[in-house]
Amino acid sequence: MTSLLSDFFMKDNLKNEIIEIAKKAKKASFTLSQASSDIKKKSILAMADSLVKNKGLIIRANKRDLIISRRQGKSEAFIDRLRLDDARILKMAQSLKSIAGLKDPVGEIIKSWKVPSGLLIKKIRVPIGVIAIIYESRPDVTSDCLGLCLKSSNALILRGGSAAIHSNIAIFNTLMKVVKKYSIPEEAFALIKNTDRRSVDELLKLSDFVDLVIPRGGEGLIRDVVRKSRIPVIKHYKGICAVFVDKYASLDMAYKVVLNAKVERPGVCNAAETLLVHKAVAARFLPGMIHLLKHEGVEIRGTPEVRRFDKLVKAATDKDFETEFLGLIIAVKIVDSVEEAIRHINTHGSHHSDSILSQDKRSADKFLRGVDSACVFLNTSTRFSDGFEFGMGAEMGISTDKIHARGPMASEELTTYKYQVLGKGQVRK
Repeated sequence: MTSLLSDFFMKDNLKNEIIEIAKKAKKASFTLSQASSDIKKKSILAMADSLVKNKGLIIRANKRDLIISRRQGKSEAFIDRLRLDDARILKMAQSLKSIAGLKDPVGEIIKSWKVPSGLLIKKIRVPIGVIAIIYESRPDVTSDCLGLCLKSSNALILRGGSAAIHSNIAIFNTLMKVVKKYSIPEEAFALIKNTDRRSVDELLKLSDFVDLVIPRGGEGLIRDVVRKSRIPVIKHYKGICAVFVDKYASLDMAYKVVLNAKVERPGVCNAAETLLVHKAVAARFLPGMIHLLKHEGVEIRGTPEVRRFDKLVKAATDKDFETEFLGLIIAVKIVDSVEEAIRHINTHGSHHSDSILSQDKRSADKFLRGVDSACVFLNTSTRFSDGFEFGMGAEMGISTDKIHARGPMASEELTTYKYQVLGKGQVRK
């Protein structure tokens, strides 16, 4: 009985804590929406400097998380997403500087027009309001999201995973010390430090205070958030990205691009998981490509036609072409045409990011028009599917939805709009 009562009061206290955070964020969001572009820019630049100055503190906190994750037997891909070092913190700071340098989307007139009654109608960008980010093992999400939400004048509630909790707290506290120095409402930004899963459940009920939820992490997390949320959710499901080597591809280029797409950082969502090769170049291309991938430690799973080129290639199953490996594994298939490559990607891919390597304009145009993904690439790596690489400073995530936002979500995608209607005493007849 005592245990049940204790659990009840703990749950009730957690619920009240989350509600209070959300209420304060909602109230602060109205003030934040009026923040000047100059103040926002100066504060984000100061945040970048603060990250660099405090990188030793952040790395020490990150080492605590790494030690715990290694003791728990987490995969190397997981450890890579979690790890921070000097170079990654400098990149986080650079992302903030890039965000600061972007045009402020708030207040932009999307379009304006006059109607026969003489009214002037303006469609203007405004902040969404309060955005909740639920994420797992990447601590750089903390600074990217805070910078982007401040730039777009949105209040932000962060709820990271337990694996990165010490890192997230160190980054958040570092950035909030800067916020306190400027005329920005502190309560507009919150980090939920309670890693009990019930904190997420409580947050997802608060549709009166939170306007949008963006989950970042594995497919299981995202589906769980979608199932439970009473708040609109922008989703980023699996990153099953494919590279198609067309019969008109430069094979020297193809070796380089495929290798980069697969091995440069295999544990992220824009790494290639599928390689499709046109039958006309398979005999010339695959033996060398298989050799290069094996040299990098990649496990290759191929269809029977692919396995003829190397007996050590494992047999691919249908499931392999619908799996986000997030590691050094790739599924390989030979196709008869660009049309077959398009059908395969649209059927088995995740509508994230896919690339064609081809020197033929007709093949390239057909692929770029036909593949139903948020980002489609020609003669380059899927690894460029990234807000920073797109010149957006950073991203909140890569949306595989089609409504409101698609692809890398940055400051502009974190706005909605309202209509300002200006008259001179008109009345409707």
